[in-house]
Amino acid sequence: MIALYDVCYVRLGTRDLDTAARFATEVLGLEVAERGRQSLHLRSDARAHTLFYGEGDPAAQAVGFEVRRQEELDAAGTVLEALGHAVRRGTGAECAERRVRDFLAFRDPSGNAIELAWRPEQGPGHYRGSRDAGITAFSHVGLCSTDPARDEHFWTEVCNARVSDRIGNAPLLRIGQVHHAIALFPSPRPGIQHVNHQVESGDDVMRSFYLLRERGIPVVFGPGRHPSSSARFLYFEGPDGMVFEYSCGVRLIADELLYRERQFPFANSGFCQWGAAPRIREFQ
Repeated sequence: MIALYDVCYVRLGTRDLDTAARFATEVLGLEVAERGRQSLHLRSDARAHTLFYGEGDPAAQAVGFEVRRQEELDAAGTVLEALGHAVRRGTGAECAERRVRDFLAFRDPSGNAIELAWRPEQGPGHYRGSRDAGITAFSHVGLCSTDPARDEHFWTEVCNARVSDRIGNAPLLRIGQVHHAIALFPSPRPGIQHVNHQVESGDDVMRSFYLLRERGIPVVFGPGRHPSSSARFLYFEGPDGMVFEYSCGVRLIADELLYRERQFPFANSGFCQWGAAPRIREFQ
């Protein structure tokens, strides 16, 4: 079994790096770690970076997951190759760009680009947001799934994720105590469905809601509260159509023996207990 420790970064392509940089700093509230001619590294917590923008095709996306030991990384490659996944080891330059010592790249059964990273770097000092959005950490990703049951099997049987809850056929998967680090949503295509950052309080969610509205940034869901994770949330659209989420108050699952997964309807009530209606394709 591949032992995932944490979700550690997201890589996104963009046709307009300047627009992505303005959004990431002025709207999303991240800290610029490094700006290159065709690249942008951004911080949202103690790590050296959690979001990377590279100039190019917006379909060029990847999610990085941390593994704890080199031996686990090597073993993961063996397991994946035995299952028929094409596995590629990162070059020295690619590792440097990702701020990791080593990584493996492959695609999950739906075709999502996944990277297993060993020894991601910590950043210099505390994260300092470019605006006071209240961000405390990069927390989870939503992934598009062309077959949620098949993909759930991959993440829970090949990897060590566990189902916390389901919304219809969409499983919410944890790899630590946080309610979910991966959410799989039915879709006819692969891709990153949304990127989540945790904020400190509901006040931060609402302050951002009004800022987004003032700036004309499309709010596509919320403010609301998820009945599954208990998180108060706000989803909004960034460059190249990528959906970002702020949330706070997410449920922690400390006792694996006492917790049992729950089923919620794939309807507005399954996504928001306050009655907000999503304008997100995979939630409808």
